[in-house]
Amino acid sequence: MKNRQIPGTDLSVSPICLGTMTFGTPVSETDAVKLVHYAIDKGINFIDTANMYEGYTRYIGSSGGVAEEILGKALSSCRDKVVIATKVGMKVGNAPEDEGTSPAAIRKQLEWSLKRLTMDTIDIYYLHQPDPEASLAEILATLREVIKEGKIRYYGISNYSAEQLKELLGAADENNLPRPVICQPPLSLLKQDALSVLLPLCEREKIAVAPYQILQGGLLTGKYKRGKEIPSDSRKAEKKEWVWDFNDELFDKLEKFEEEAKKKGFTMTQYAIRWVLDQPTVVSAIVGVKHPSQIDSAIESFSISL
Repeated sequence: MKNRQIPGTDLSVSPICLGTMTFGTPVSETDAVKLVHYAIDKGINFIDTANMYEGYTRYIGSSGGVAEEILGKALSSCRDKVVIATKVGMKVGNAPEDEGTSPAAIRKQLEWSLKRLTMDTIDIYYLHQPDPEASLAEILATLREVIKEGKIRYYGISNYSAEQLKELLGAADENNLPRPVICQPPLSLLKQDALSVLLPLCEREKIAVAPYQILQGGLLTGKYKRGKEIPSDSRKAEKKEWVWDFNDELFDKLEKFEEEAKKKGFTMTQYAIRWVLDQPTVVSAIVGVKHPSQIDSAIESFSISL
């Protein structure tokens, strides 16, 4: 894998980004630490987490922090080898500053993330979702402050629509405040909405893209078959509400994609990953894994040309 530069930064990231949403459950701390080290050994230098991540035990308002704590332990001896991204904005408690991206929320949640990660600086700090209750100018002014303080290096946005990103860019430019350097939307063969307006906007504005849900909760791995039992170790079996409901229309699409993948010599997983990585402005694709073999498969998606 050849690393890709995030425009406007000194960050060069691997095309595969290790996702950590399932760290804690079903991926135990011991296994998660091993996966982090294995990924780094294989050339992955980009790791994505969030203050809310705690695996399948997550519920709205729960305190989160589990994935960050695990990463802090895993990276205690190799922090300099990776680009770390975490997020703020989802509800992680009952206090007003435990939700959203107000200046108070950013200040409080950033300190907690730094403590859990046992780091002085976070490379990329994402606004996890738009916050209609907070002033964009105040949000961006706070981000500028924590950048100057050395607590974060750059910031990005996640789950923003094109219109919301335009509004944020307008506020940044009008007030001479920093712009986001990276955008994190959902994007997959099954969910291509971002291609119509959001990615073209990012391309014009020189904003990198690092999509999530690229395998659509495991639907694009080829493990689910029409008329067959659900694999016992799959996400559909472990956390069914996190995976789309099955129907004939969905299986028609999956079978079509699998046939396309076979024609090109890919597994379905590799085809889905490579498709995302070949979209304009995409620098890295976030892949969640439970086993080292899944890291190998993701990396191998670069060995065959689409």
